[in-house]
Amino acid sequence: MGKNLIRFALPYLLACFMQTFYGMADLFVVGLYNGSQTTTAVAIGSQVMHMLTVIIVGFAMGATVRIGRYVGAGDERAAAKTVGASVAFFVMFAAALTVGLLLCTNLITSVMLTPAEAVEETRLYLGICFAGVPFITAYNVISSIFRGAGDSKRPMYFVAVACAVNIVLDFILVGGGMGAAGAALATVFGQAVSVAFALFMLRRRDLGFRVTKADIRVDREIFAQILKVGAPIACQDGLIQVAFIVITVIANSRGLVVSAAVGIVEKLIGFLFLVPSAFLSAISAITAQNMGADKPERARASLGYGLLITMSWGAFCALYSQFLPQTLVGLFTRDAAVLAAGCAYLRSYSFDTLFAAVHFCFSGYFCGDQKAGISFIHNIIAIVLIRIPGAYLAGVYFPDSLYPMGWAAPLGSLLSALICVGFYIYFRNAKSASKDALP
Repeated sequence: MGKNLIRFALPYLLACFMQTFYGMADLFVVGLYNGSQTTTAVAIGSQVMHMLTVIIVGFAMGATVRIGRYVGAGDERAAAKTVGASVAFFVMFAAALTVGLLLCTNLITSVMLTPAEAVEETRLYLGICFAGVPFITAYNVISSIFRGAGDSKRPMYFVAVACAVNIVLDFILVGGGMGAAGAALATVFGQAVSVAFALFMLRRRDLGFRVTKADIRVDREIFAQILKVGAPIACQDGLIQVAFIVITVIANSRGLVVSAAVGIVEKLIGFLFLVPSAFLSAISAITAQNMGADKPERARASLGYGLLITMSWGAFCALYSQFLPQTLVGLFTRDAAVLAAGCAYLRSYSFDTLFAAVHFCFSGYFCGDQKAGISFIHNIIAIVLIRIPGAYLAGVYFPDSLYPMGWAAPLGSLLSALICVGFYIYFRNAKSASKDALP
């Protein structure tokens, strides 16, 4: 089971790595050719875009889980209908989201408390990226279809194409003097090329079931099934990102140096979270297929292997960040003040990679077992009780250092992990009790 999990998770991990890498490449190239105000604009703008992306991925996970369960149960017709309805749903979703975001560009820039020096470039970066939301949605929907069918390799190829195009254009456009706008255009064009490639592959790949034009239609029942799984995941991931954005807003109110430092570290944490994120999705897909095939013991085994791997990774990241944080933060800034603030923030924040590994794996298991609401519950509790108030109070009582504020996220993840373990034990005991009660 461990080999199957790694085989499925590794391509997803590489895809996430490349997706995050070209986001970090934006920040790296911008820092290479521009000053702190452009770096701040791209850091703020990319954080907003990351929040939107994880929400879209959350909704798409609903399609992955439903398709996976039907594939596991051998119901090809239901899988095909789910794919068709997913396409119809996300076309409408992407259109509405794009229009809404473009209308709210100025408002979002203002809500983020963007430093005055970076307002214009942030607004421009967001406007261009918002126009590319249909490409982000299309990529993630096509990827969810492949993963639900048990294929995690092709989505990796899609991201590789986007990554290569984005990095080349970063150096051409940003290096040519376009600043934040150049970084945004490089990202959107890379995503567009990736979607074109994904559609080409979708037409050539045999998914194991045949989707007809008649399947691509509005189906309220299937929409409800997708939303039942996808909406809690999207809300969970969205709320986590909202918490990150609130922390960014708090940082932005403390000036350009702190804002740039927090933006850089958030990018680094996103990179370090690739491993638990990949295993969350892999465990979710594998759990869905095994539950559909009535093999719950294999789903539990995948959870155990996932915990072992992701917690080991988290412990390594936290340890490395205690001794060599400058080797990471220094990749994105040459400003001594920003480097010092970023290193202090990363030292404490890095422990989140250890605690988050636990609740990420359990969230994947719960989602695959159609209990996605649990993920929403533990995240909202952690955000309301610890993440946001902890960051705010640290900023008030420790204004001269980002180290205390960095502890807000890991402590929130620790609470989430404890809640997840509690739910898991409860459901296991409840299932055992029901078996014992049978005659």
